[in-house]
Amino acid sequence: MAERPSSPCKDICALDASASDCTGCGRSVAEIAEWGSATASRQHEIVRRSSARMQSLASQTHSKT
Repeated sequence: MAERPSSPCKDICALDASASDCTGCGRSVAEIAEWGSATASRQHEIVRRSSARMQSLASQTHSKT
């Protein structure tokens, strides 16, 4: 059985302009709602996806400066 990852929540909850993703942790609203009942495998998938979103957001921010 896979070990559950730590939540990616940074206690900086704010939705992006489309109101679909948190700019603090990168999770979608659906992923945040699902987190508590998700399997360990699904939580790892959510962490991977949220991390990719955060990297994308960071690169977009840096390209605007």
